[in-house]
Formats: sequence, C-alpha cells, structure tokens
Amino acid sequence: MKQNPFETENHERWLWQLLFTSLHHSLKPIKLSQNKTHQMFSQSALPFFPKPLKFQLPIFNQCVKYSMQVPVPPSATNSAFKSLLETFTVDVHKAENRPLNVPLIAPFTIANSRLDKVENVAIKIELRDGCVGWGEAPILPFVTAEDQPTAMVKAKEACEMLESCSFMTLGALLGEISDLLPGHQFASVKAGVEMALIDAVAKSIGIPLWRLFGGASNTITTDITVQFLSLFIFSLLPLSSFKNLIYLQIPIVSPAEAAALASKYRRQGFETLKLKVGKNLKADIDVLQAIRAAHPDCSFILDANEGYRPEEAIQVLEKLHVMGVTPVLFEQPVHRDDWEGLGRVSHFAKSKYGVSVAADESCRNLADVKKIVQGELADVINIKLAKVGVISSLEIIDLARASGLDLMIGGMVETRLAMGFAGHLAAGLGCFKFVDLDTPLLLAEDPVLDGYEVLGAVYKFTDATGHGSFLPWENVTL
Repeated sequence: MKQNPFETENHERWLWQLLFTSLHHSLKPIKLSQNKTHQMFSQSALPFFPKPLKFQLPIFNQCVKYSMQVPVPPSATNSAFKSLLETFTVDVHKAENRPLNVPLIAPFTIANSRLDKVENVAIKIELRDGCVGWGEAPILPFVTAEDQPTAMVKAKEACEMLESCSFMTLGALLGEISDLLPGHQFASVKAGVEMALIDAVAKSIGIPLWRLFGGASNTITTDITVQFLSLFIFSLLPLSSFKNLIYLQIPIVSPAEAAALASKYRRQGFETLKLKVGKNLKADIDVLQAIRAAHPDCSFILDANEGYRPEEAIQVLEKLHVMGVTPVLFEQPVHRDDWEGLGRVSHFAKSKYGVSVAADESCRNLADVKKIVQGELADVINIKLAKVGVISSLEIIDLARASGLDLMIGGMVETRLAMGFAGHLAAGLGCFKFVDLDTPLLLAEDPVLDGYEVLGAVYKFTDATGHGSFLPWENVTL
C-alpha cells in the first residue's frame, strides 16, 4: 500500500482540509494587487492553534494523490463543495482536448440510436500548482446535441478561455464555462470541462470527489447493459463479472436470444432484468413473453428511450399485467417533448399498477424538472451529467429531492473517466434509488488508468484525490 503523504509531509494541506470542512463560514476575502481577490482564513477563526495561521488559496505547490483518511460528516462535506465554489481561486496553467475513440465489444442499440464505436472528447486541465484534472464529453447520436467534430471545436474554445482566465473563483470560472457553452446544445462538452476542472481543484485541496460531494458512501452498485449481438460474446465474460449484480439488462434482440439470455441469468440467480424496448411494439411483447417463459419469476425494468406513443406504452403495461408482470420501473416511455403523453402514462402506470415512470430524455434542464414537478408528470428523474452538465445536475438533484421525486443516475456510452466522476457524485450524495453506470463494461478496450475498483457491479472509490483516474495522454489520438 502506498504511504499516505499526510503522514510524512505537507502538514498545511491537512490543516486546509480539516478547516475547509468545518470553518468555511469564517473565510474572509482580501484584496491583493491588480484587483485579484484571494481568500484567507481569519485569525479569529483559529483560536485552537498554538500560533496564528493564514492560508492563501491556492496554497499548495504540489498535488497529493491520497487524501487524509478521516471520517467527514456528509453535511459538512456537501456544504464544503458549495463553499469551494466561492472560496477557491483557480489559476489554469494549461488546458487541452483530444478525441477519445474506443471500440465497443458490439454495437450499442436503443430505440432511437445505434452506436458502433465510442467517439468522445477527452479534456485535460492543469492548474498552476501542477494538479491535473481529467474530464470526458460523451457523444451519443440523437441523445447528446453534439457530434465529435462540434464537440472538439467547442472544447477547444473552452480550453482557450480557461487559459486566459486567471485568478477567478471556481464558481465564477464555472459560470464563464456555462456562458460559453449554454443550454442543452453544448451540455456534453460543458460537463466534460466541468469534470476536469473540479477534478483538478479536488486534487489541489487533497480530497476525493466522493467525500467532496457528501461522503455518504465510497461504493455504488450498478446494473450492466449486456449489449451483445450473440450469446457467444456474452459467454466470453466470466461469471465472476456478474456475481454482485442487482439486475442485468437485455438489449434489443430477438425473442430467441432474449429467452436464452434470460435462462442463463436465471441459472446464475438474477431475479430482475432491465430490458431495452421501444423499437417495435409487437417485437417487444414477443421478447417479454419469451423472457417470461424462460424466467417465470423475474422482475423487469423497462427502458423505452422515447420509443412508444402513449397508447403503446399503456398497452405494454396491460400486456405485462396479463402475463403477471409488474415492472419495477418504466423509463422514458414516450417522446421527450410529449409532456401530456408522459403524464398520461405516468398516472396510468402508478394508479393502475403501482409502477413508477422515470423521465430521462424529457429532463434536459431545470425548467423541465419544474414542469415535471408541477404537472406530476413522472415519479423519478434520471440524472445524466452529459445532458445538462455537473453544476446544473446538482441543481436538478436539489429540486427533485425537495419535491419528493426519486432519483436515478445514468450515463451515455462513456469510459471510466466520465463514469467514474458520476459514480463519485452518486456515492458521495447517497440519494440515488437507481444506479445505471455500466457502459465502460461495454468497451473493447479500457484507455483509463487507475480510478475506482470494480468488484462485479460494485464500484469502490478509494481515497485517491479527485476521481483518481487519468489517461496516458501521449496515447490519446491527436
């Protein structure tokens, strides 16, 4: 095990982390030359130290890879991130982006999209103190607004802007990013840049993201999307890869393939299957019946990805009821802009069968969530960082929780960079009823080094600072 740096050097960093989580309200701004505002601890806030102490931000010349391993109350760390937005002064030394192309084991198919390979954008941000943050802008056709060429152009603009903006608070700099990359149009790029910046700052103060976002837990348990065209490919994966799964997904496949997969899962002891539907109503019913015959006791989560008309979604629920099946969850049954249809299906599903409906593609900004809350249009909000960005996602989470809605966290087709960031957020906040962060398992290669530990479907986040993972930049295609 690597030695914890806090045990041997840089005691001031330890003091910063301790003070930051407990005394952030005692921070006072001071003006330096050239109108650059920094934050320093007031001496009156430090009566328990043997001598006066002052810490100017940024206060460290080097990064710490492992954080101090002490319990931090969730409420303290959650407020710490919000305080960090106002109190940490950012000075970006270098920012750059490159294409992140990774082959898939097999094509990823949902109702409205097919992906044959991953063509995302990687973002690297280095602070003046040497700390490097990593982010990823996922690209999924018909779901994200950007394609890779557009994302590359906008990411470059963001990187150039970051290099020109020195000595700004984290919150102000994130605001500049949001202004440059507004709305859903560039949300994936915004998310990637925000990830990299927040990762770099977390490394600078020596804290893992799961602690910074709340410290509720350092683990999550996800599902897996087995997006394979043949059972041969599925059979290549060892049983140990799935032993801890709560539920498994079956992609859009033929009834015979679905039945064979269901039989295999039944022998392995899995009782809940997540099924991609919405491409063809009759075919979906045939697949459901085939799975039911092969696995009579299984439960279902349905994900339609906007594929149904309202009457079709209701018909699926009715057919399942005749078959004796009540889905655990029904994700995005209708088109994203069919608000009346979403509410109709949601009310029918809940009142008739007690089934919760999740809004995914319909939730693209805070205004959408307010509409869902006011109209009681869904029971669950699916958070995906690439849909709205990191900061906007946190705002949506706060509103959903305050409104009594359940939360789900998912992603596009991403490497462990973006998925690891989302996992840290989910673990730290501890408020997600459904976790769907499995797409790195669909990649034929893993370009990411270090990061979270994978134990079946359990992701364990270490005390490495930030999200703990990085790319070998020299190997990323220019």
